[in-house]
Amino acid sequence: MEGQLTFSTFILSLSTSVLVNLGELPDPLNNEKDVNLPLAKQTIGLIEMLMEKTKGNLTEDEGRLIEGMLYDLRMKYIEAAKKD
Repeated sequence: MEGQLTFSTFILSLSTSVLVNLGELPDPLNNEKDVNLPLAKQTIGLIEMLMEKTKGNLTEDEGRLIEGMLYDLRMKYIEAAKKD
């Protein structure tokens, strides 16, 4: 089914939100790059919580995706926080 929401697409959507809040991607509403570190941190925390709560229930690919995504987002957050 086209457009079906999967766990992977949900995680990718959350990670895109983090990237927008880190100023890595433009906000789709105003096409501007704005930084909102508290919101980025909160969304990273949400992804961390989802990883904990779904442990043992994810496919191997989903597990690798969320772990890799979290690592990348944390590193980008640290870099953005240094600039702030």
